[in-house]
Amino acid sequence: MAAAAVSEAWPELELAERERRRELLLTGPGLEQRVRAAGGRLPPRLFTLPLLHYLEVSGCGSLREPGPGLAQGLPQLHSLVLRRNALGELAAADNCLRELSPEIAHLASLKTLDLSNNQLSEIPAELADCPRLKDINFRGNRLRDKRLEKMVSGCQTRSILEYLRAGGRGGCRVRGKAEGPDREEARRKRRERRKRECGEGEEAWVDEASRLLLRVLHVAESPAPLTVRVSPGVGDVRPFIVGAVVRGMDLQPGNALKRFLSSQTKLHEDLCEKRTVATIATHDLRAIRGPLLYATRPPEDLRIIPLGRREVKAKDLVRQLQLEAEEHRKQKKRQNVSGLHRYLHLLDGKEHYPCLVDANGDVISFPPITNSEKTKIKKTTCDLFLEVTSATSLQICKDIMDALILKMAEINKYTLENKDEGSLSDHEVDAIPGQVPGPRATPGAEQAGSAPLVVEQVRVVDEEGHLKVVYPSKTDLDLAAAHVTVLR
Repeated sequence: MAAAAVSEAWPELELAERERRRELLLTGPGLEQRVRAAGGRLPPRLFTLPLLHYLEVSGCGSLREPGPGLAQGLPQLHSLVLRRNALGELAAADNCLRELSPEIAHLASLKTLDLSNNQLSEIPAELADCPRLKDINFRGNRLRDKRLEKMVSGCQTRSILEYLRAGGRGGCRVRGKAEGPDREEARRKRRERRKRECGEGEEAWVDEASRLLLRVLHVAESPAPLTVRVSPGVGDVRPFIVGAVVRGMDLQPGNALKRFLSSQTKLHEDLCEKRTVATIATHDLRAIRGPLLYATRPPEDLRIIPLGRREVKAKDLVRQLQLEAEEHRKQKKRQNVSGLHRYLHLLDGKEHYPCLVDANGDVISFPPITNSEKTKIKKTTCDLFLEVTSATSLQICKDIMDALILKMAEINKYTLENKDEGSLSDHEVDAIPGQVPGPRATPGAEQAGSAPLVVEQVRVVDEEGHLKVVYPSKTDLDLAAAHVTVLR
């Protein structure tokens, strides 16, 4: 009876679910009463419509907050319009918004965001982590950062996002030791010295050099394109996969490798939602022999050399990790497990485990648990194979791959620009035990940021060789960031 009442109260949601709609408008006189009855929130059922691209809720004075689950429940949301309501938190025009949560970064598909005429004083830097955001409006707020407020008045979306990404005062990004005032002062002095030495032409050079360049190499242009063949068995376990080859990374100087691995961890925590919607794996391309096979194997037949461990059967590895998790939980006196052990439940009840196998028959990836020690990223790695797998959707794989490649370009540019800072301080060097990084010339490094990362297309095909997906396609890497140029 209660379920029937809920269905009658929100017929728009039932219709949207039945017709798999991508747009939804909630407005009109009946909305006010229904929202008031729901305690000033939108119904939880709304956040179970993962196909929604556009959502508008307008003219409802009873709406105080949308309710939990917006970012996680609507992963494909491009446009969010919440006008003339009484919101106290989240994002909407003409409301009473005082704070925008950093959780906004979870809206990986968000393209349009209107927060005009609210009571915001700061904008979280995490907003710049929304990979598809192209149009934002913050006018009518009293921001503490006057430089940011000036950008907002001019509706300079690209400049705002670039400013936040760089850690502007309005972004409230916490800087680490390597980003302290001494380092900033040193950079300022170097910029001034360059201007004195190079004269009037320097400003144009800096503008050009400040851009991140990504060059897409199509399958037809690559001398040895990599292909992933998909076995039908993965459809019942983890059906979606995209891959890409990235050439030109420089991970040798200072803590470049550490930055790269940390960015991957952050993506796993945020966009991948703790690996529950997708998993990233990165490999040293030189250690891989293609073509690759994405398939499933019984836990007792799947063997892999996990990162930092000896070769083991997948069944034994999972059991070992479960025991380690329980022991760690007891030692720390916690109710829940942490680290890698949090993802073990994703395999519960699976009769077959997914794996990526190279042409030598070696398992190089066991998502969502681990990569192989054989293809581990090292400081000497310059060419990488990237994979993103998911049990949720192909688009999520593509969105996360976009974000990963953008982050790699930012790290590479930062590395090139900071090579002259005494090779970074000794305490920042994160050398791998047993390895002594040797010198390696990086083409274009002397013109910091001018050498593009090359992104080679990877084709995913079925057993008959029919194309399932190619990445990056024409619609991928459609980055809104002003500091990124994609050459196709």
